[in-house]
Amino acid sequence: MTFAEDASPLRTGTAPRAMATWRDLAIGALRLADKTNIASALRHNARASSRPLALLGLT
Repeated sequence: MTFAEDASPLRTGTAPRAMATWRDLAIGALRLADKTNIASALRHNARASSRPLALLGLT
């Protein structure tokens, strides 16, 4: 429920599958960075726009 999938208005076409792919990629990136609490890591990265890029090595 960390990503609030149930509240998403995306219900038709390929949008749900695309969003699930992005969610899985985000979780995978956090796990590769040795984060065990995904919800906490998401909140931490959401506080500054440069953090997700740094996590991916794009800064």
